[in-house]
Amino acid sequence: MNVAAVWRDFIANLSAGTRLALFMPVKGGDLRVSAANYALLVVASFVIWLFGGMAREGFPGTINPGALTVGLAQIPIVLLFCVLAAAVLRNAAYAMVFAILMVASDPLFELASVLVYHLAQLESMLEIAPYLNQVFLLWALLVLLRVQWVVCGWQAGRSLAASLLFVLMLVFFAFGFPRSELWSSEPQSDEQAAEGLIREDLFHLQGRLLERQLLGLEAQRPGIDDMYFVGAAPYAFQETFINELGVVRRLMDERFDTAGRSIALANHSSTLASLPLATVSNLRAALDYLGENIDVEEDIVFLFLSTHGSANHELAFEMPPLALTQLNPTLLARMLADSGIKWKVVVVSACYSGAFVEGLKDDNTLVISASDADNTSFGCESDSQFTWFSQAYFDQALRATRSFAAAFGMAEAAVKERERSGGFTPSNPQMYLGAAMKAKLEALEHRLESNDPARPAIHARLRANAVRSARSPG
Repeated sequence: MNVAAVWRDFIANLSAGTRLALFMPVKGGDLRVSAANYALLVVASFVIWLFGGMAREGFPGTINPGALTVGLAQIPIVLLFCVLAAAVLRNAAYAMVFAILMVASDPLFELASVLVYHLAQLESMLEIAPYLNQVFLLWALLVLLRVQWVVCGWQAGRSLAASLLFVLMLVFFAFGFPRSELWSSEPQSDEQAAEGLIREDLFHLQGRLLERQLLGLEAQRPGIDDMYFVGAAPYAFQETFINELGVVRRLMDERFDTAGRSIALANHSSTLASLPLATVSNLRAALDYLGENIDVEEDIVFLFLSTHGSANHELAFEMPPLALTQLNPTLLARMLADSGIKWKVVVVSACYSGAFVEGLKDDNTLVISASDADNTSFGCESDSQFTWFSQAYFDQALRATRSFAAAFGMAEAAVKERERSGGFTPSNPQMYLGAAMKAKLEALEHRLESNDPARPAIHARLRANAVRSARSPG
């Protein structure tokens, strides 16, 4: 085997594919067509896909065998479409040329996907982020059509039929074929999560952290509808949820007058010395304390829960080596009833969280969930700073309005557009607002707006969220 010749052929094909994708001149003579050259390009495509995943997902991480299997399954499907298009054009030799040009353009598309992924995270790109995926698909379509034009020119009806085959192939891979990263970042291990908790000083400190927060709460003010915030991020293996809790707590303090009246519970090795554990027992203790110390006829408790949810409607409470009780709608409803708290806003950011709406709704409650009872929500990857719904609701909508109900409508529209643009199954966020609670919250909104000299107007539309492939549902 002449290694130098193989390398020259590989570079020639790679160059032709790149020029094709950039709409630069490409001629049939620029290609080196053989099964061996195609196989080499496929291997190179997988290697570049791996490095692209590393650039998106970060470290540490591991190769995802399932994604490798799916990637390999694409090869015969692409070849089948190429053979069918060649048959329509009545030239069997076209099949391998089509296949080589397609795979030779993969490296440029992978590089572009990494660039788009990181651009979509920038604040300045939020306005156009939902359209990046559409532009990417349009580019892929034009390149596929150009493959045919470069190889055989235009042959009227036959070319149109072959073009339709390539369009069908693109639609199938974009919307009907599973796709995940070949490289997956690793979640925090059980050992890492438990490392701090087994330290004697941190273990004994836990008993005092909740007491310190509860005793440090400012007293309720007679004649004022005070709002108290309780937030919990109970999943220890990711930073996503504690990052989200921190932003939400600050937002509530700044815009909803909960400063000095907020409680945060978290399960993560980084918060063991500063925040009490997010356990069902600690949550119950916090709610009971509020029920005994606020004016339950006057004050409002805002409860925010951010974690993973399961199809059997349990919220994940995890902090190894502890074996924690999981939270379901029936248990939370009982805890709230036992606390004596009357006025409640409950926001659950988790998959399948719509079950909590049905389980908690009453005349004195606003309940909001990131999804319905039968679907996942999105955005809980290890490298996410926010889940999709919480970003739309808290970081965007509630910065534009102090109406919890209006903010839900804005966030629901933003999430729906983000999911539609990315081709994801709708999560269908849910809301129930009791009639008495509606009047109560309108009075709160009026008080907060009256005390705010800026009086920000409700935006006509939200900044849309960045489009990402949500490989792990929330």
